[in-house]
Amino acid sequence: MGVMPKLVIQIPCFNEEETLPITLDALPRSVDGFDVVEWLVIDDGSTDRTVDVAREHGVDHVVRVHGNRGLANAFRTGIQASLRCGADVIVNTDADNQYCADDIPKLTAPVLAGEAEMVIGTRPISAISHFSLQKKILQKVGSGVVRAFSHTHVADAPSGFRAFSRDAAQRLNVYSDYTYTLETIIQAGWQRMRVVSVPIRTNADLRPSRLLKSIAMYVRASAVTMIRSFVAYRPFHFFGITGALSLAGGLALGGRFLWFYWSGQGGGHIQSLILTAVLLITGFLLIVVALLADLVSVNRKLLEKVDLRVAGLEERLPHKPPEA
Repeated sequence: MGVMPKLVIQIPCFNEEETLPITLDALPRSVDGFDVVEWLVIDDGSTDRTVDVAREHGVDHVVRVHGNRGLANAFRTGIQASLRCGADVIVNTDADNQYCADDIPKLTAPVLAGEAEMVIGTRPISAISHFSLQKKILQKVGSGVVRAFSHTHVADAPSGFRAFSRDAAQRLNVYSDYTYTLETIIQAGWQRMRVVSVPIRTNADLRPSRLLKSIAMYVRASAVTMIRSFVAYRPFHFFGITGALSLAGGLALGGRFLWFYWSGQGGGHIQSLILTAVLLITGFLLIVVALLADLVSVNRKLLEKVDLRVAGLEERLPHKPPEA
């Protein structure tokens, strides 16, 4: 990890002038195992004094995004900036002081020990008073679905309080425009990264969540994220399974039609014959798409390896901090 391990704590922000001072006042300037601890704020197009507040409170790096592009983009921008700063470990936290900053060493310890490449803080969901019963159930069900998708044992998938090794940060690619939390877990699981969860504490609620505007919207966006991740990383499985189901349905209906036809009753089941043809053609086309998508997936993996090699070459150059 280097002679001088560096920790960068990044905070995505959008109009956080009221809560950011509380968050920054709680952040540590020293963490066990690190010689250097720096703070990085990603300003996602704030229209208030977020940037001024960050600088007044001694933030080392401020990265400004032109226009409000969303949490996922802010997270992605922060990871790239943290890597340019020379971070050996990156901790991501929220600007609303939701997570207890004193638990940062709990996140970084498994990474420093080489036991994990990604560590996710598990909130005591059942004990959080400002979470509604519906939200608590949604969090637990959603985490269970993500565990099944990613083949990990993450207990609190939506938690944004997490630590990444430098290697993990370089290998993760966030494509979602909504949030990074689910997608990064799924990617990490399918890339066979070591992902662990650690229990963390939370603070009093300072403001309503801006991400969870409605249960229906959150469920829809999360479902789209998981499906997109599955298509991107397991395209042959996705299109192959749907194609096989379509072919199976077509063969079953075709067999049913033939049974009626040989019984002398085929004339009244012409709709089944038409649907059989549609299902068989669709299934065949999906199988072809599965093969083509698998080739595209191979090219994507090769490009990711090229990106890692380029990142390795860039590491040999002097680290340049992001523009502040």
